[in-house]
This record gives sequence, C-alpha cells and structure tokens, in this order.
Amino acid sequence: MIDQSCAICKKNNFEIIYEANFDVKKVNEKTFSARRLPDQVHFRFVRCRICKLLFSTPILDQKIIEKLYQKSFVSYDEHIDNLNETYGYYLSQLEKYNVKKNNLLEIGCGNGFFLKEAKRQGYKNVYGVEPGKKSVDKALPDIKKNITIDIFREGQFKADFFDVITCFQTFDHIPDPNSFLKESYRILKKDGIILFLNHDEGAILNRVLGERSPIIDIEHMYLFNKKTIKKIFKKHNFKVMAVESVFNIHALAYWVRLFPLPTPAKKLIIQVFETFRLVQLKIKIYPGNLVIYAKK
Repeated sequence: MIDQSCAICKKNNFEIIYEANFDVKKVNEKTFSARRLPDQVHFRFVRCRICKLLFSTPILDQKIIEKLYQKSFVSYDEHIDNLNETYGYYLSQLEKYNVKKNNLLEIGCGNGFFLKEAKRQGYKNVYGVEPGKKSVDKALPDIKKNITIDIFREGQFKADFFDVITCFQTFDHIPDPNSFLKESYRILKKDGIILFLNHDEGAILNRVLGERSPIIDIEHMYLFNKKTIKKIFKKHNFKVMAVESVFNIHALAYWVRLFPLPTPAKKLIIQVFETFRLVQLKIKIYPGNLVIYAKK
C-alpha cells in the first residue's frame, strides 16, 4: 500500500471521510473489472482541507493496479446501444466548439464500441488505449488495429496529434491524474478538445447516499466534483469551456442493480419487472455524473 496526496495542491492536509473496509488478500482482477455489481468495498476516502478534493489513500501500488486492469474483462454487449446513445450525444455537442474531425483518441476504450460511434459521426481516424486484452479482442478489426493494449502513459503518441481526446468513466480510476493530464495536453493539437465524462461526487444523489453510493468504490482513486475538476484542468493549462451534469440512458434493470438495496430485494424487483415486461425499458436519468469540455 502507498500513500496518496491531494492531486491539486499536493498537500496531505485532509480529514477522513470513510475508513477502508476491504481485505487486501481478496483483491483480484474481478475487483477491478468495470460494471460489476456495486459491493461497497473501498480504500480509505479522505477530503483535502485546502482543495476539497475527495480521494483514496493509501492505495495499492500503481504497478499492481495496472496488472489487475490488464487481467480484467468487461462485456459491454447488453449496454452498447444505451452507452452509445449517451456518449454519442455528448460527442455531438463538440460541434458547437468548432471541432475538427481528423484524429480522435479514447482512453479506456474497452472493446471499441464508442470508437465505432465516433466514426459514424464523421471522425476520420479513431484510436484507443485499453489495458484489458480480453476486451480489445472483441473489437471490430478496423477498430482493433488502432487500439494500444496498455495503460495510457507517456510516449505512446506524438505531440500535437489529436483533435479530440475522450475519456468515459475512467479518469476517476487514475492513480496519477497529473501525469495523465500532462500527457493529454502534450498529444492534443492547439485548439484541440478534451471530452471527459466521470462521476460527480458533489451530485445530490451521491451526497444523499454517502458511503452507500456506487461511486465509493475500490477502483476510484480520485473523485471530482464540478469545482475540483475545473481546478485540476486549469492547473494543466487547459481552457475549461463547460462543466455540466450528465444524463445516462440504461435499462430499468440496470438502475435497479446499482441502487443500494440487499441483493434478494434487487432480484425480487427485477423478477416483478420481468413479469410485466419492463426489465428492458429505457430510462433516462441524471445519476450523478459530470462532463467537462476543455481546450488546449
């Protein structure tokens, strides 16, 4: 285990919000596989008294975390249409910022489903970075050839190359967000656009649920709100154009699985929905996420 400091001010002046509640011996690649059922297992969460950033400390060594992600796997099959509807909408919003559509990168691209959506929206060249080889193996051949199987790190791409860099529900997972943003800035073209979508720890729902919120999770190293995410982007010389609350579209059964109820209760509710053929009903809600648009 290694200690983390505030990613914004680099200080260790914090208050403990939630104590750690996990057995390090039981942590494995399944623990670090996205879209698993919320299990309320997490590192110790603290809040910086200076910047108000919420983060985990101590955490597993970064090399161990990288290996766990490399072994992890997630199937997006049942969620692809809904995720594309959500992420595709926010990508389309870049039109109002005079986006160029030559080179687009997605960090944490999984099986590349969003990269296919980006091509549909007219992006000429799409690239991805994804540590989970099993996920990449499911990508379409024309998408897979441009996916780097690795953690996003310095030197993978040349400077001033991308018109757009996207990152969906991944930035919260990064042990070193400063290096992450520094490299993103380097490889982004002048006037290139950042589109990041991640959890908003300041959202009403997350504040009401507290430790029972699905975002209080062992995978999340730093959790941002609208103020703290602006601070860390401005720290790296990005021009922040907007930070907004985000809607998500998912089947009713998916929302039930996320809600902090006992597992037997969740199963019973889903059975009732299945009886009335409501389980796949699409529901659009604001579950407590944010999107940031920023320019180099």
